[in-house]
Amino acid sequence: MKLNKLTLAAGMLLAIAGGAAQVQAQPVKNIVLVHGAFVGGAGWRPVYDRLTRDGYKVTLVQEPLTGFPEDVTATRRIIDQQNGPVILVGHSYGGAIISEAGNDSKVAGLVYIAAHALDNGETEASNGKKFPNSAHSFAKSSDGYLTIAPENYHSDFAADLPAAQADFEAHAQMPTNSAVFTANIPDPAWKTKPSWYMVAKADKIISPDLERMYAKRAHSHTVEIAGASHSVYQSHPDDVAKLIEQAALHAQP
Repeated sequence: MKLNKLTLAAGMLLAIAGGAAQVQAQPVKNIVLVHGAFVGGAGWRPVYDRLTRDGYKVTLVQEPLTGFPEDVTATRRIIDQQNGPVILVGHSYGGAIISEAGNDSKVAGLVYIAAHALDNGETEASNGKKFPNSAHSFAKSSDGYLTIAPENYHSDFAADLPAAQADFEAHAQMPTNSAVFTANIPDPAWKTKPSWYMVAKADKIISPDLERMYAKRAHSHTVEIAGASHSVYQSHPDDVAKLIEQAALHAQP
């Protein structure tokens, strides 16, 4: 009888431990998507559709691109609206935003999609000089806002999208304050929170070598997508959604 009681007690402990493990393995269900420079949140639609189909609650940030503090504030506002832990996803300049906003206690993990993961003392502009891209120079307005010349948009930003789609996006750009590319992040969230990174191997806006440096430095779980342009989040939505879901499954709130 004593042995049976010990066996029963051991079994109960194992069951409790197993139950705790199952609780810990529950994925984060809130996903917040942050777009980059020149574009709005609508480009996330293919990824949004896949994530919501799989049961995730997905919210898009529509940052104004008028300045780094304003863009971070817009992102924090959306994080505040979430009921529970969050996976924060940034594309391109959106990576700088999530590196700052990701310090919020609700953020369980970060996902960088061909994105900047800056450290203190770095800017997108300074890192771009160390790792030059292969795109044309941006057009600059008299008040300091940047766009991509429409004739260069397809080749530079979205070479793996249909030409008609790229042409539409070229004429639907959100002019972006050039000051955002000199923003400094003194305490980036990737230093203390788990991260996942997608390298776009044919990116002309951010050098793939710079993307690899960011991923390696942050000890990110990394995937590389062959032939992917800077618009990898649109051209490879299945791969992007899969990476985000991996983050949601493995990040511990």
